[in-house]
Amino acid sequence: MTDIMNEQLVGKPLKRESLWTKAFVKFTRDKTGMFSLFIVGVYLLIAILAWSGVIAQNWDELQASGQMGPTATYWFGTTINGQDIFDRAMYSTKTAFEVGLIVAIFSTFIGAVTGSLMGYYSGSVLDEFLLWLMNSIDCIPYFLLVAAIAVALEDNPYAMHIAMTMAFWTSTARVIRGEVIKLKNMEFTEAAHSLGVPTYKIIFKHLMPNTSHIILVDMTLLFITAIKSEVILSFLGLGVKDSISWGLMIAEASSEVTAGHFCNFFAASGMLFVLVLAFNTFSDSLQDALDPRKVS
Repeated sequence: MTDIMNEQLVGKPLKRESLWTKAFVKFTRDKTGMFSLFIVGVYLLIAILAWSGVIAQNWDELQASGQMGPTATYWFGTTINGQDIFDRAMYSTKTAFEVGLIVAIFSTFIGAVTGSLMGYYSGSVLDEFLLWLMNSIDCIPYFLLVAAIAVALEDNPYAMHIAMTMAFWTSTARVIRGEVIKLKNMEFTEAAHSLGVPTYKIIFKHLMPNTSHIILVDMTLLFITAIKSEVILSFLGLGVKDSISWGLMIAEASSEVTAGHFCNFFAASGMLFVLVLAFNTFSDSLQDALDPRKVS
């Protein structure tokens, strides 16, 4: 009531902040979230520099005569073959971001589109069939499913990416389906129907954009899940083949640890731990900032 009176007195409507603006302001005030975002940004910068060829291009070269501890030249020491562990750890960051981004983007896209269709046509044959398909996929332990698909597509350089995408899209689809079921019964959807807006526009221009805050948070969670899965698959010999990753480094270190050499293991597991912790903290802060019930 006060806002309406102020509008009448001033002679022009008050400027209202959007949900995204409020969420941005709230997130920037979250010191933990901003610090975690800074850590993720540092990792991203390392990945970009490795991808552009600026750093860590000698990760596979035999630079020393054998295994060494940390020195001024080799900050993390060298492997049993004389390879620079620091270069290998830095280049593995590129591998992690490459896998994480590809899998997160495609899994979220497939899940969002499928979930929107399921939500709009909830209770139909299409919805029932896709629910059965998702339940069938979720019945299989996802590491076993990913490993099976990766083995079946062994000659494909993107076998691991395809396998994880096929296993991960269901979680996004379930969340979006539930949100669209709620949104399709709201007034703006009924108004679009009454104006004769085509169904595909209602789904993809009105309903799905209103789930963008959920999609964004889910994408961040899938990103870190994909990285952890890649590390496990690479450790088992089913992941990265012609490159290096933290999973391969840990697999190599399994024989070195028994001989008392821990540099390879600590470099890989330490960088993985910091990235996962930072990204999980970032995801939590982002979710809090984007929650409409908490944004005021």
